[in-house]
Amino acid sequence: MLANIALRTVLKSSAGVLRESGALCSALPVKPWTCSSALLSGPRVSCVAGSFAFPPPVRHYARVAKKKKTGPESQLSDLSPTMLKLDYTPVPLAQTTDDVVKRLLSLELASHSEKLQLKKEQLIAKVQRDENDRSSVEVQVAILTAKIRNYQEHLQKHHKDKANKRRMLMAIDRRKKLLKNLRLVRYDSFEKVCEQLGLTYTFPPEYYRRATRRWLAKKAFCIKVFKEVQKQKAELRLKMKQSLASTDGEAAKTRAAETQ
Repeated sequence: MLANIALRTVLKSSAGVLRESGALCSALPVKPWTCSSALLSGPRVSCVAGSFAFPPPVRHYARVAKKKKTGPESQLSDLSPTMLKLDYTPVPLAQTTDDVVKRLLSLELASHSEKLQLKKEQLIAKVQRDENDRSSVEVQVAILTAKIRNYQEHLQKHHKDKANKRRMLMAIDRRKKLLKNLRLVRYDSFEKVCEQLGLTYTFPPEYYRRATRRWLAKKAFCIKVFKEVQKQKAELRLKMKQSLASTDGEAAKTRAAETQ
């Protein structure tokens, strides 16, 4: 009973404070929808019939722009945007047309696949044996090099693309096999390909196996067995030498006895 009476008195006193503050706001010579900041210790608010409404939060539009990460330089960056596409390069009319049409036929508005095709042709021209060579080992290495560099640039931006990563690793293995064969058959062409394409050939390891815990335990056990076998063989050799020495001594004694 006493708790209910105390709660009612608190509510009545708070309602009276709100009415007095509303009367003060209406008595001051200010705008009808604003309340003076001198009466309030907090931020500026609006006062309507004894109630307080806070303004909406300020949106931070002037945020600092994030700096773009500068990745490695693309292999297509050396292609000039004024160069014509691969399909229109041998056409003589494309060289003498007006600027608008020439811009449509140039690399400025070309797709990524068209630029990559032009880069492949440039790499092929560096290493091919003659003008009609399109299937030699050198040409295949050049095509694979352009593809691998394109995959590497793509994976720098999309490092979770597992499918293209798998294709890149398959292309790298294929190029390794071709370079290994070319090095054994035509070493001068191998050196020319590595120099023109900027490749560094590293020799593969003679033997490679993933070092698992089971493999390490098995290897240690095999080494231990090998040492024990070698130890037993050494003891057997020593016994054989001792037996031969004893038989030789006995034979010498019998010969000496026979001579006497």
